[in-house]
Amino acid sequence: MARTEYYDDANAPVPNSLVVAASAVVTDDRGRILLQRRKDNDLWALPGGGMDMTDSLPGTAVREVKEETGYDVEITGLVGTYMDPRRIIAYSDGEVRRQFNVCFRARIAGGTLTVSDESTEVRFVDLAEVDALPMHHTQRLRLQHFLDNRPSPYLG
Repeated sequence: MARTEYYDDANAPVPNSLVVAASAVVTDDRGRILLQRRKDNDLWALPGGGMDMTDSLPGTAVREVKEETGYDVEITGLVGTYMDPRRIIAYSDGEVRRQFNVCFRARIAGGTLTVSDESTEVRFVDLAEVDALPMHHTQRLRLQHFLDNRPSPYLG
């Protein structure tokens, strides 16, 4: 299924759903960040996805990281909350969503790196490489807030 992301675009379709989601900034012992190249839009992103009815928000992040990367993680903190009404995500099946995302800090607790059917590539990326990767600016914002090591989570 294809995905198109709109930002501050008057021609964006009207949303028909609101999705609660969680993502995680996972680092390795060298300070590299775990990213995936999404199959649905070919952009690099933090692992994450929609919350199931039986999930907690931290549990969603843990489950999504496992599903998308193969790693088991432990949540260690909160980067921030992200809900920008100017961001619209349209899928080829007709869903047009606004998304409320809670982004966590996490560390690896086990598992093995695996590429899921949602991605074309998953790997740890050096900070110097991140700027050159094709990535939606909302993902860059989460990474910047993580790197800023803010004294309190971003609330937006």
